[in-house]
Amino acid sequence: MDSQNNKTAVQAFAATLANAISESLGQAIGSPWPLELIDSQEPSSRKNQPAQFRLKLDGQLRGECFIEFYEPQLSELLAKLGGDGAETADDNANKALTEVISSAATALSTSFSSEYGEISFRVDSVSGLAFGGMFVVPLAVPTDRSGAAVLLYFDGQLMDSLAPAPGGDDAEESGKRLFHPSNLKLVMDVELNVSLRFGQRLLPLRELLELKSGSVIELDRMVDEPVELLLDGKLVARGEAVIVDGNYGLRVTEIPQAIETHFLR
Repeated sequence: MDSQNNKTAVQAFAATLANAISESLGQAIGSPWPLELIDSQEPSSRKNQPAQFRLKLDGQLRGECFIEFYEPQLSELLAKLGGDGAETADDNANKALTEVISSAATALSTSFSSEYGEISFRVDSVSGLAFGGMFVVPLAVPTDRSGAAVLLYFDGQLMDSLAPAPGGDDAEESGKRLFHPSNLKLVMDVELNVSLRFGQRLLPLRELLELKSGSVIELDRMVDEPVELLLDGKLVARGEAVIVDGNYGLRVTEIPQAIETHFLR
């Protein structure tokens, strides 16, 4: 099981789910309520208990995702939905949010039907649950970046069913298709590791074992050839090595293909 592939697939699924919840909430309250992925997993306030919901998936996608709505956005949402913002356990408020998530799940089923076939969803209101050990994806309202307004928790079974099958071009394409232009904007703040490659060289084990301080390894690239910028081992740009405040940097001179094509179908 490739943990990084699992996390990438889950973040893509979370972006689609966030978009579906946003659209469903917008229709329910009559005004936009966008959500986007963020880095911080801390809710902006813990003065009240969160409203918790379980999204159970069955079919080729199987497992559970738990959704937590936090203050202060929760009170605002409940007020617009006609619930009591001061009492997050109110039956009417929970019913309203359950209907919103159920509507989002229906849209989610349509979005992933071409990839996973028919998927059934069940949404339940829950309370008092702890989610230790689960993979967490935090969401925030773009106008309020003080902390997470919503937390998504994924169990191991769902993570495994979302991840592309190991090996083969079909698995790689399946992972790529999880991103779509309509939800790529939701993962813009996800940090990715990039690296610079000045060149490479094949060395026999004997020479590697003989390396010591002062050894020189000749690379396969001339000093005037461009440096390559790599994302997950794939070339995304070329340029010139520069010094920025005492650190190495890259002045980009060439982008072989649009960078977003590395994520979109």
